[in-house]
Amino acid sequence: MTAPANLTQLLVSWSNGDPNALDDLTPLVHQELRRVAARCMAGERPGHILQPTALVNEAFLRLIDWKDVRWQNRAHFFAVAAQMMRRVLVDLARTRDREKRGGGQLHVSLSEAADIAAGPGVDLVALDDALRTLETLNARQSRVIELRFFGGLSLDEAAHVLDVSVATVRRDWSLAQAWLYRELNRA
Repeated sequence: MTAPANLTQLLVSWSNGDPNALDDLTPLVHQELRRVAARCMAGERPGHILQPTALVNEAFLRLIDWKDVRWQNRAHFFAVAAQMMRRVLVDLARTRDREKRGGGQLHVSLSEAADIAAGPGVDLVALDDALRTLETLNARQSRVIELRFFGGLSLDEAAHVLDVSVATVRRDWSLAQAWLYRELNRA
């Protein structure tokens, strides 16, 4: 991938309405977005209707439809992209749950998320509901989970996006993991 400064420059140019910047940006971010999508889908069942490339395409289409976004840097872009991927997966899971009345739920393995929780997969709708609840209790902790789990951002990158210290992100990460584990394992 290109240097973060060059990527940031392209993001800023795109924000300023330069259509050529989007053309130059797309191949640079596609591989990283695909890695994030693959991570988001790591715990999905085999033969899932949506593959990582399709998830990237859907999220990217939603991203380019956003108007008046002022991209700050690479981490900001990938944080928003991760949020879009989460929305795509949750929308698909909710639609599927409505159609099947509880059957065939999408599953994401939290063990793939660098220590969020141990044990079997958690359904994506339950994870999204838990994150929404956590957001009402502590919005920053919810955002840390989203950035780290869905976005694959490092502690440093998440701290930069949230404009807080790495120690704060590390603390929020630990507390949110424990809260989510308890919340998702309630009977």
